[in-house]
Amino acid sequence: MRAPWFSGLILAGLAAVSLLAGHDAAIAQAEVEVPYWASVQKDEAFARAGPMATYQIEWVFRRKHLPVKVIKRYGAWRQIVDPSGWTGWMHSNMLSRKRTAIVTGSVIAIRSAPRDNARLLWRAEPGVVGELGDCEKGWCEFAVDKRAGWVRQDQIWGAGEP
Repeated sequence: MRAPWFSGLILAGLAAVSLLAGHDAAIAQAEVEVPYWASVQKDEAFARAGPMATYQIEWVFRRKHLPVKVIKRYGAWRQIVDPSGWTGWMHSNMLSRKRTAIVTGSVIAIRSAPRDNARLLWRAEPGVVGELGDCEKGWCEFAVDKRAGWVRQDQIWGAGEP
């Protein structure tokens, strides 16, 4: 049988590791020059009117991996712009440097190579979010779940210069 203090010690250690992991993510983001691309890393992320927890929550993002553009930093807080152009403040632990993009406009073709005449692999509707790979000559690698291909860069938001 374990002593009650031992369980408390284990929980405290896990909490410290969790805090340090979030701290490392904030430090990594602090080293990046603004503006830069990021993505929402939580299933639920709050965006506030200003860069402190005391500011009112203006929007709740419920779209993990949604791309956002970080345009300002204030301590651990990031001012973001979402794909619709809305701006708010989000704590850095809600964000990831993982590059994602969202389909804009109309249904787009995902091709087997970075050219218009390459074989059509599948299509994606507006609002589909995918992981962004390398971009070259106006084309980007785009993966949704286990499907990947190439998409024209001007048909997605989250690619190119922020």
